[in-house]
Amino acid sequence: MNTTTTTTTAATKRSSTLYMVELAMMIAIILLMSFTPLGYLRTPGLSITLLTIPVAVGAIILGPKGGAVCGLAFGATSFYMAVTGSSAFAAALFNINPFGTFIVCIVARVLEGWITGLIFAALYKSPAKKFSYYVASLACPLLNTFFFMGFLCLFFYNTDYIQGIVSSLGVSNPVVFVAAFVGVQGLIEAGFCFVVGSIISKALSVALNIVLDLFFILQLDWGIEGAAIATVMAQGVASAGIVLYTWRKRPELRLHIGDMRFDRGSLKEIVSFSTLTCVQQSVMNFGILMIQGLVNSFGTAVMAAFAAAVKIDSFAYMPVQEFGNAFSTFIAQNFGAKRYDRIRRGVRSAFLTAVIFSLIVSMLVFVFAEPLMLVFVRPEEVEILATGVEYLRIEGTFYCGIGILFLLYGYYRAIRMPGMSVVLTVISLGTRVVLSYVLASIPSIGVAGIWWSIPIGWLLADAVGMLYYKYCALRAA
Repeated sequence: MNTTTTTTTAATKRSSTLYMVELAMMIAIILLMSFTPLGYLRTPGLSITLLTIPVAVGAIILGPKGGAVCGLAFGATSFYMAVTGSSAFAAALFNINPFGTFIVCIVARVLEGWITGLIFAALYKSPAKKFSYYVASLACPLLNTFFFMGFLCLFFYNTDYIQGIVSSLGVSNPVVFVAAFVGVQGLIEAGFCFVVGSIISKALSVALNIVLDLFFILQLDWGIEGAAIATVMAQGVASAGIVLYTWRKRPELRLHIGDMRFDRGSLKEIVSFSTLTCVQQSVMNFGILMIQGLVNSFGTAVMAAFAAAVKIDSFAYMPVQEFGNAFSTFIAQNFGAKRYDRIRRGVRSAFLTAVIFSLIVSMLVFVFAEPLMLVFVRPEEVEILATGVEYLRIEGTFYCGIGILFLLYGYYRAIRMPGMSVVLTVISLGTRVVLSYVLASIPSIGVAGIWWSIPIGWLLADAVGMLYYKYCALRAA
């Protein structure tokens, strides 16, 4: 065997090993989510699965075959619930027709993952490459609904059990039955998968963090130390994933010894900009600590509600935060090219998109505030649940404020004015801190004053940032 053949064989083995490791990791995530509160959002009227997210991620990263295997893992957990009776609906189907249940639970999910991978692969090689992640992430839950409900109607529609559901819904044919049965549930599943599945690395980080929190705190009884360890481990896994993906997909970013040389001018510029960013983050964290101290003074119930609600926040406005980062890159490229006309058009489009998306998320959080809190809080913890719902319905109504603020942060960094980002942070956090302490001290307002101070701070910073943009920003830059 010659040297070329040997090298090729070794590279193939390394690639295969890496593929198997990635596949094993995705299957592990699916299994963990399936048997923890992360996998399903259950309410008295809805059972929303979030397992389409790792299936979509697996199909995107690993291709059609990997997507099919991830779908198989998802389907196997569903079939297990049917056999063991842990899902009342699936168990009822299994008692009627075990073979049909196998098709509904497993075959439907295998097809879901496989076709999602095919869609991504086709789009990635086409001129629509930049949309491939988003389309595939949206296609996955839609395919799940299509195949699940299609097979359900095929094998079970004429059974007494399903006909009883049909009668209770007041529908007259399979098409209307599917629409009524899926309803809001399907839209929420699609929304979650579209948002989270397209943001692969961060989704993985957050999911792992929550899973590890549950394991270390509840199973090992490590308390707050367990939460800290979980966070560090989750961030480490996410970082490793980002490095691995970059190494495989972006060879131009790989480091080489020949590229490493000292450049005094570049170092000076990096230090100048990063110092202001450090100041911004320090101000932000200091303000958050002050708010947390005030929240703690209201007792453990408010503390617990705040902690759970903030976790939901991180999911809710994570997409618009990443949109702000992408927006910053776009502005920086055009600022360097002196394409100010494109900057102005991009600003208008980005602000409109961010506002519309934020309003949709705000509506969903407002309506489903209680079910979302129930992911982290037991139903009998009435005070914690009520406080968390109040927080989400006050603060969550104004996500457009933080959405616009993320865009302003990105804009001013892009046009080489990071100091303005610091100013906006000081205005937002300063307002929040001052108002929180003032309003919370009024007995008739209490802890609600803390919740109201957050969007007020956002909106005030937005007003200052937008006024400066209108009259001064490009000229000053």
